[in-house]
Amino acid sequence: MNEENTNETKSLNFIQQIIEEDLKNKVNDGRVHTRFPPEPNGYLHIGHAKAICLNFSLAQQYQGKCNLRFDDTNPVKEDTEYVDSIMEDIKWLGFKWDGEPYYTSDYFEQLYDWAVKLIKDGKAYVDDQSAAQIAEQKGTPTSPGTESPFRNRSVEENLDLFARMRAGEFKDGEKVLRAKIDMASPNMHMRDPLMYRILHAHHHRTGNAWCIYPMYDYAHGESDYLEGITHSICTLEFEVHRPLYEWFVNNITDTEYKPKQREFARLNLSYTVMSKRKLLQLVTEKHVSGWDDPRMPTISGLRRRGYTPNSIRNFADIIGVAKRNNVIDVSVLEHCVREDLNKTAPRVMAVLDPVKLVLTNYPEGQEEFLSIENNPEDPESGSRDIPFSRELYIERDDFMEDAPKKYFRMTPGREVRLKAGYIVMCEKAVKDADGNITEIHATYDPLSKSGSGTEESKRKVKGTLHWVSAKHALKADVRIYDRLFNDEAPDGHKDKDFLEFINPDSLKVLENCFVEPGLKNSKAEDHFQFTRLGYFSTDKDSSADKLIFNRTVSLKDSWAKAQNK
Repeated sequence: MNEENTNETKSLNFIQQIIEEDLKNKVNDGRVHTRFPPEPNGYLHIGHAKAICLNFSLAQQYQGKCNLRFDDTNPVKEDTEYVDSIMEDIKWLGFKWDGEPYYTSDYFEQLYDWAVKLIKDGKAYVDDQSAAQIAEQKGTPTSPGTESPFRNRSVEENLDLFARMRAGEFKDGEKVLRAKIDMASPNMHMRDPLMYRILHAHHHRTGNAWCIYPMYDYAHGESDYLEGITHSICTLEFEVHRPLYEWFVNNITDTEYKPKQREFARLNLSYTVMSKRKLLQLVTEKHVSGWDDPRMPTISGLRRRGYTPNSIRNFADIIGVAKRNNVIDVSVLEHCVREDLNKTAPRVMAVLDPVKLVLTNYPEGQEEFLSIENNPEDPESGSRDIPFSRELYIERDDFMEDAPKKYFRMTPGREVRLKAGYIVMCEKAVKDADGNITEIHATYDPLSKSGSGTEESKRKVKGTLHWVSAKHALKADVRIYDRLFNDEAPDGHKDKDFLEFINPDSLKVLENCFVEPGLKNSKAEDHFQFTRLGYFSTDKDSSADKLIFNRTVSLKDSWAKAQNK
């Protein structure tokens, strides 16, 4: 093998290496067919986004196919709301599944028939014991389990009981169907695992047609087989389930084709919880406004906050595919969205904590339009005209009365430039009876207009401030979002509830903000860089009458700076 090929092999992740080897050996006719199999019991999060990117990208890379299959075997927790949201998230990320969406419930009849086959082959039996009794008899990883007293029922009795289970003769939990494998296996999952349980519950697709439902370990490989999946890529916790996956497939099918399960490390993100149960708890207990709350790690939450599909796909590429679990710092995700928005988001001016600046020598009633570039990182984005007048708003913390020497913003007696506008000199601050600053007065140099080419315009000043024209500015609500938890591993403390680490400052709503008039007709998920302030996105609840913007991310990683201090 030449050096170029060696380097190419080294650059492949281990899943790609497995696929390359399978293609070389013509395994499963040299096909690549993956699947993304979510359970529709909640909204997808950033960890699922990694799995989506992996499965769909592999199919694209090897000119194969990728199915979307809903693992809908638990009617108690599943809902069509989740089905719809999952499809929307995948499309938003920029991927397209092969054909129509699949559902495990499509295969209920075939799965039942195969279960009957296993019973006839003496490889499955109906157990009358309770869940607690079965768990107790499983044994421990270092000691063998105890066989069920019902393990050696006759084939005829098992067939009769299983048919009656399906017919609804028994109550929930009264009986289960188990595979007959090995109660002394060192792998606990091989100790006569459950295949079916009784659940008298309405299913979101099959209604009340069934009252027995297959367990995931049973349905997983068989669904893959029915769909022609070649590479069933799971997260690492399913590694110990792989022998069971293969046992079911081998005992039910006799074809040369067999799906292969392979595992990769799931995504763990700092300052975040990824458990669906805990995310549901945050929603139901109203610690957040919903599944798409911009503080949530859900794809819909990240989308509403202003993350782009490209930033999430790039994040998945950067963190790669690992064989062992690790924790990715959330700052990596934030870096990816900064990188993307820096190139694509138009720059606009907004003032979040306004104080009025009056240019005392600017003619009253006069207005003009100043030209300003839309995005210096994108020459094709052009420029726009923004209104300028005698009265402006600037940020309150851009002014200081008694400023230190190295303070380069506005202070009496020192010049600063108004971005795309003029050089101004502060004269004084006007205060109310309580000493609060209500206005700042300054004079402007009419010959110093940016881009005019005059000598005055070329004068060097150390500070440049953003601003909006008071007469033309639009009022807006701005939501400053921060990390939902103030601990790196909120669910990593055995003696503490993860809710104890909720960041009380994860949301601040600023209601007296002003933005430049061009944002009046901005639409949900429009992205902007508010000059000097950060990246923001128009919220879905925003309207022309009430503008609402969500901060996606600050311009720099303020958390890293705080930790270094």
